[in-house]
Amino acid sequence: MSALPTAAALAQRRILVVGDVMLDRYWHGAVDRISPEAPVPVVRVQREEERLGGAANVALNVKTLGARATLLTVVGADHAAESLGRLLAARGIEAVLRTDPQLSTIVKLRVIGRAQQLIRIDFENEPDHEVLGQMVDAFAEQLPLHDVVLFSDYGKGGLAHIPRMIELARAAGKPVLVDPKGSDYRRYAGATVITPNRSELAQVVGTWRDEAELQGKVDALRADIDVSAVLLTRSEEGMTLFEAGGATHEPARAYEVFDVTGAGDTVIATLAAMLGSGMALRDAVPIANRAGGIVVGKFGTATVSYEELFA
Repeated sequence: MSALPTAAALAQRRILVVGDVMLDRYWHGAVDRISPEAPVPVVRVQREEERLGGAANVALNVKTLGARATLLTVVGADHAAESLGRLLAARGIEAVLRTDPQLSTIVKLRVIGRAQQLIRIDFENEPDHEVLGQMVDAFAEQLPLHDVVLFSDYGKGGLAHIPRMIELARAAGKPVLVDPKGSDYRRYAGATVITPNRSELAQVVGTWRDEAELQGKVDALRADIDVSAVLLTRSEEGMTLFEAGGATHEPARAYEVFDVTGAGDTVIATLAAMLGSGMALRDAVPIANRAGGIVVGKFGTATVSYEELFA
């Protein structure tokens, strides 16, 4: 059993987070009537809020736990990118931002009324291939300075060169964690661990009737894409770690589920921080499971502190 890291030890670990970043905007307001124009509620906005989203939220989770986080990503030359830059600086996250003038920084706008999300509006487009090529050079520069590499793939085009980045990271002896997206997991070949949820995994390997069939499908996937482990997050069923030696299951530890937004970010960020501190993967999974259970009891994209996690 690996020893739990002290806060002082964790503060010395550096995690490189690479992936699709977004700005989460929230408009909070009162809902007092239905529109005369259409059968929809009228929200009178009373408060606006901005939070780090996507890979930026993963980096924030790493930082909140007490480790050091560097975020490598592509943004547009717009106000949303400026907001992201301010938020990252305020939270002490080192940002290596590659700017694509043709890109609109991804924004997810959520309208909240009576503590309920009424609608989400997304603004996005894919980054330029030339700018994405520059990401590989920046990645190679940052790699020697970090203990663990974490890829946060939201399927927005920012990780077009992830196979090359994983190759560089493994050659440097760095653990590689991937929060995957899409149906082609071959692009994650060589990763240390990938962390799909149930629907994401089913999209790749198909559905399963029982645990034995699931085990067989995951073993075949691991062999096919050459990853050391698959951590399957299963919502109310907890999570299961599949390795060469078999499967280890952790039951769900949520005290009260309020909002699952960003829970996967918290899980993989906690896993990266624990691995960076020298903890074995199998020992790190229960801690990541606990972190996910804490964060779903909070509203919106949220984080977990070292004190909360180890209280």
